Amino acid sequence: MRHAVPAAAALAGALALTGCSGSGADSGKAGLSVSSPYMPQPVSADMAAGFLTITNEGTAEDELTSVSSDVAGRVTMHSTVGGAMAEKSSFAIPAHGRLVFRSGGNHLMFEELRRKPRQGQTVTVKLTFAESGPLSVEMPVKSATYNPSTGH
Repeated sequence: MRHAVPAAAALAGALALTGCSGSGADSGKAGLSVSSPYMPQPVSADMAAGFLTITNEGTAEDELTSVSSDVAGRVTMHSTVGGAMAEKSSFAIPAHGRLVFRSGGNHLMFEELRRKPRQGQTVTVKLTFAESGPLSVEMPVKSATYNPSTGH
């Protein structure tokens, strides 16, 4: 019986280490995709807004840490809560969840426009994440009054 306790403890320790080493390889990854991207044709010569939805079908949270585009000197991320807009340095994307950028809510601001995008054109946007690789998105430019819920 004396030999059984150390052997059981050694086996339990080995199993615990095996469990730890296998947990990072296949599980715990975000599975990100983008849908419904669009930019209303800007009414200003130097600023535009952008909207899209990022869906995470993975088992781990990720974080949108930056956005860039060749059409703008910089792209900033903003939240809108109770009518107050605040610039954010990142947005969490929960596992099995979504991050939605929409008119009146979270949104992207394209600042210092290098050219004014026109309806019918597309703008390339690069999304950078804390854990996942970057995603490039083609964002169509819609009419200035476009509303996705009505289609115009």
